[in-house]
Amino acid sequence: MKVIASSVRKGNVLEIDGKLYAVLTAQNFHPGKGTPVTQVDMRRISDGVKVSERWKTTESLERAHVEDVEYDFLYEDGEGFHFMEPNSYEQITVDGDVIGDQKAFLKDGLRVFLKIYQDTAVAIELPQRVTVEITETEPVVKGQTASSSYKPAMTDIGIRVMVPPHISAGTRIIILTEDNSYVERAKD
Repeated sequence: MKVIASSVRKGNVLEIDGKLYAVLTAQNFHPGKGTPVTQVDMRRISDGVKVSERWKTTESLERAHVEDVEYDFLYEDGEGFHFMEPNSYEQITVDGDVIGDQKAFLKDGLRVFLKIYQDTAVAIELPQRVTVEITETEPVVKGQTASSSYKPAMTDIGIRVMVPPHISAGTRIIILTEDNSYVERAKD
């Protein structure tokens, strides 16, 4: 399926010169002068090599036909990451290269979409938002709350997040998985 470069997103699978690539990041740049471009970081599925490409935003790319299948995360061991299809209870093991740095978000029972190409998982799509707990953060400095300043905090899954001053250790918050940014305090 042909798509224009500016519509490529993280998690897409592209076919370039007969090889499949999983998109890790995609950014559109619109300079003041010149042609807008799309910068894409990808991982070649066959051997795991990371590649960086730049295309004009209007260039046509081939998106591979992959199936999005819903799975629940079970556990990680020496073989890889184990997932279960919630309807058939069929289990699948995914290699660590496919998961990459997104493994921090994987908790028991987390519902994800695995991108399946010819019976092999080639990429993972996490939910847009996840709830995490703040384990440590700096104390609030008096007078700092007047401005919209943020302070660094560490989460229970080992990810650093910038949070508003009123957030303290033990607070549960919602963050975006795409860029680890703070959204709001969890309502539970």
